[in-house]
Amino acid sequence: MSPDEIHWMSAIELIDAYRRRTLSPVEVAGAILARIDEVNPKINAIVTLTAELALQEAAEAEAAYARGDAGPLAGVPFTVKDIIPTGGIRTTFGSKLYEDFVPDRDAIVFERLKGAGGVMLGKTNVPDLALMAVTDNLIFGPARNPWDTRKTTGGSSGGAAGAVAAGLGPLAAANDGGGSIRIPAHLCGVFGIKPQFGRVPSYPQVYHGGETTNHEGPITRTVADAALMLDVTAGPDERDRFSLPACGTSYLDALVGGVEGLRVAYTDGLTVPCVEREVARVAREAAAVFAGLGCELVEDDPHIPDLTQDLVTIMILETATAFEDRMEEAKEKLFPLYLPFLDLPAAFSSLDYVRARYHREDLWQSIWPFFEKYDLLLTPTAACAAFDLKEGGSMGPETIDGVEASPASLAGFTVPFNFTGQPAASVPCGFTAAGLPVGLQIVGRRYDEATVLRAAAAFEEARPWAARHPGIG
Repeated sequence: MSPDEIHWMSAIELIDAYRRRTLSPVEVAGAILARIDEVNPKINAIVTLTAELALQEAAEAEAAYARGDAGPLAGVPFTVKDIIPTGGIRTTFGSKLYEDFVPDRDAIVFERLKGAGGVMLGKTNVPDLALMAVTDNLIFGPARNPWDTRKTTGGSSGGAAGAVAAGLGPLAAANDGGGSIRIPAHLCGVFGIKPQFGRVPSYPQVYHGGETTNHEGPITRTVADAALMLDVTAGPDERDRFSLPACGTSYLDALVGGVEGLRVAYTDGLTVPCVEREVARVAREAAAVFAGLGCELVEDDPHIPDLTQDLVTIMILETATAFEDRMEEAKEKLFPLYLPFLDLPAAFSSLDYVRARYHREDLWQSIWPFFEKYDLLLTPTAACAAFDLKEGGSMGPETIDGVEASPASLAGFTVPFNFTGQPAASVPCGFTAAGLPVGLQIVGRRYDEATVLRAAAAFEEARPWAARHPGIG
């Protein structure tokens, strides 16, 4: 098998090849490390490479297959977002504040991926402290979109999505506090799911922030790979007091069965004031596929309040609190575009913070009756396709469909479901005329990742995407 074929194999395909002895984990790790050497300098997706560790873990996986006791991810290469702690491996959070930080313990998600026999390739690029939807920072610089290197991957899991899209490993561990998995998946043409809040434990928190909105989840090229990754990483852990009890579901097994009879709503409104016309068209055409799959599809909108500014308020106040003892250092070291926000906390009161919490309840009172009527909600994942990187950095697109955009504009479709905690995924659903990917967001009822994944798998079968690759490399 040629290296070029190996780069684009899914985790499921790799495991099958290992079991049949047509490929070895060491061969695969070597091929993907060579691909990283060739492609990563062009996209800056992986910022800390663990090549020696990868080859060591690949050899261990090879021995495990020979013994017959290989774990569920044995020999499968994966990356870890650089905001997820990895014991003994540099973890910078994309920030000069943590430029030389090496954690002394693993995050639970990393611990579980390693325990399942996965092969660690390295850490992926993030914005400074993962606080914006454009992956750029003062240590490593911007991640570049493999479909067009002049454009952003989005954020905050931009390096993770860019790496998967470019064939630098089939699996990426990421997280999502306001769209950080789904937005880069949309912009890079890959699959990403934010599972139910608490489904995958989040620990440790090196600095606090986003405690009740952050979701750990996978970015992959196929739905089945994401389901497999959730099977490995989901489940309770006492170290995270928000972690959910085991649900007894195999997400991989849940992919079969189709979606006939499901009640599905579509909107490209929600709280988003404007959407690029091409993005809206591609998403609407993708939603229509569900009618052909036997769903009852209607156009409907839950008419929810806009909480994007509430998320900004919470992020500013929590970040300021986390670094109140290091504020002068933060002013010297944080990404320059953040500096105007560092003095804002003085303008807020405790009422502003509590008010944002109250708005979450207002949101839920609009959402739960909607999901009494529908099994799924479909929307565009984000309001625009990938936009140009800007010298000196940017926090988002300047305009969307000719309308001035705010830094929060990109997250209008995604933020509500971080506040409600519901499972939500972004599936690749088409391309703009310029060849840029577009994602369709699939939102499910609380705790119902299984239906979201089954719907995504049915769409993937009807409109397969994984065989289309960016021309980079």
